[in-house]
Amino acid sequence: MTTPVPVDPESVRRANLREFLVARRARITPEEVGLAPGSRRRTPGLRREEVAVLAGVGTSWYQWLEQGRDITVSSQVLDAVGRVLKLDEPETRHLYALAGLNPPPVGRLSPADAAGPVDQALVHLVDTWLPNPGMIIDRYWNIVVANRAAELALHTTKTGWNCLHQYFLDEIYRESLENWTELAPRVVATYRSEMTASPGDEGFRLVVENLLTQSTEFAELWARQGVAHSGVNLKSMSSRVGPLHFESVTLAVPDRADLRIVLHNPQAGSDTRAKMERLLAEDERRNGLRLVAG
Repeated sequence: MTTPVPVDPESVRRANLREFLVARRARITPEEVGLAPGSRRRTPGLRREEVAVLAGVGTSWYQWLEQGRDITVSSQVLDAVGRVLKLDEPETRHLYALAGLNPPPVGRLSPADAAGPVDQALVHLVDTWLPNPGMIIDRYWNIVVANRAAELALHTTKTGWNCLHQYFLDEIYRESLENWTELAPRVVATYRSEMTASPGDEGFRLVVENLLTQSTEFAELWARQGVAHSGVNLKSMSSRVGPLHFESVTLAVPDRADLRIVLHNPQAGSDTRAKMERLLAEDERRNGLRLVAG
């Protein structure tokens, strides 16, 4: 039996860094960065020295970076190289990882950059999640899209209403969530974690400061300095058709770092799906009667 040859992770990382930079440099034409095309280019794309000049770094230093040598690299320099090579956010994070630095926070977009409309495919995903509740929220947990099941079971009746504010300030939601006290510390700790991942983002600070002045319970939990990653939350909601038991999962949207999809599944072994179907059917009948009466 052949003994596997040990792999040096650092050598692999540096080799991957070299291949990534060479490939990205090759796809940028001189014209894209304001340079003359020239007639003696043996390979496509930019030369190493051109990347170095445009990024404001030494030619030898950039050559060492592309060769994967053991040199000191700063985030400012990587950002400059990334701009020259026209790297998008996932590519920039990949460059950081290959260079041995912690990747920048996900979604360093400003609120203005993230103001584009939600892709209709995402809206369709939430709408077809029926009879289960589904929502799309922004980075600050403001509700952007909610299907009818979410409105009926979770009381998400206000587009733009902040989920963290709803959790602590909406009495109807609080009374309906049977395990409110159990989940509250985790909800606050998760928000702190996401806020920490976007340092200096004014939107997070405003949500927290507004809530601190309105909820002593939130203020007490916020002072605990708890931190938690978003995971699966088990929710038990009361409703007019009986208790509803959900598993709540939050998913990132790869090409929209400012958005999250929140999906609720019936807990295994519960009759929640049947109750949701009944709840939606009753709602449809009532709406039909209102239309006829109108």
